[in-house]
Amino acid sequence: MQPVICIAERGPRNSLRATCNPLSTLSEAEGQPASRSMIPIRDTTPTQNYPIVNTFLIASNVAVYFLQLSQGSEINRFIYVYGLVPARYSLPQIADYFTIGQQAFSFLSFMFLHGSFWHILGNMWSLYIFGNNVEDHLGPVRYAVFYLLCGVASGLSHLVLNLHSNLPTIGASGAIAGVMGAYFILHPRSKILTLIPIIIIPYFINIPAYIFLGLWFLLQFINAASSQGVGGGIAWWAHIGGFVCGIVFLKLFDILPVTGVSRLMRQYTAKRKTPHLQVIRPAASGADQHLYGLIKITPYEARAGTRKLVNIPLGFKKKMFNVKVPAGISSGTVLRLKGLGQRTGSQASGDLYLKVNIEK
Repeated sequence: MQPVICIAERGPRNSLRATCNPLSTLSEAEGQPASRSMIPIRDTTPTQNYPIVNTFLIASNVAVYFLQLSQGSEINRFIYVYGLVPARYSLPQIADYFTIGQQAFSFLSFMFLHGSFWHILGNMWSLYIFGNNVEDHLGPVRYAVFYLLCGVASGLSHLVLNLHSNLPTIGASGAIAGVMGAYFILHPRSKILTLIPIIIIPYFINIPAYIFLGLWFLLQFINAASSQGVGGGIAWWAHIGGFVCGIVFLKLFDILPVTGVSRLMRQYTAKRKTPHLQVIRPAASGADQHLYGLIKITPYEARAGTRKLVNIPLGFKKKMFNVKVPAGISSGTVLRLKGLGQRTGSQASGDLYLKVNIEK
């Protein structure tokens, strides 16, 4: 969908009629939280719980997008009613068309609407990458509240700075910016595998989260300053407001005690297994030919036994091994992988010793 200008007019029987110009270059959508020049692929921070709320949010956004597609010729009215239009709150001649409930509901509904397939794809991909770690920290209930508060805060940021704009603002990127702000505080040294397109050549690099998100936030300020807050179909101040509020809300939520509901839900969302593929960077002691590393499993895997695919970087080479962890193993037990240590001269290779760490 192209950015639109919508003008509210009185229709038959005092109904609202939105007349829209699809050729406008002004802002309608919040845009995507990920920069086109830096596309996040995945992060390296594992989670201990299944992200049920984050998954539900992604599914809800997709469902609402299909609902948008079903509107046909009524799509412009649909966006004007359920999008966030600052003029609806600042101009009485437009505000008269809406009830208090409709005005309040738009602060929630706008963050579930999207302007195009690529708009929703970019937003949901960023939410998928960063949201699960924030939910893992906050718990499902608090994360749901946190996400919605970030979305509302981003909408307020855009409204205050564009008070008389009659352009509908839609998109989840303000709420996702809040999630990214929380991730920036929680996992600053996590690595983000990033795709940087160089003309037609894809270049992949691991970037620390504090650099990736710091550059992203800086770009929002530069773009907001150069385009007076909106431009190219993106409401930059909604991103900035969401990111800052995400940091503030995280600090506030960490002060509040965890509720019994969150503890109960964590019993059902806890992952029973650690990742099947584990990267182990073994260490050597002086001239010792043996290597020493750590393998992580859950209490369930300790009781039932498990198999892991272990990736061991050795210089410029990487070796992959299948490791069997026997049932009934205890934390601190050392597994010996014969002949997988260092080799010095004509001597036989040493062994690789993996210490079992059972994560609670």
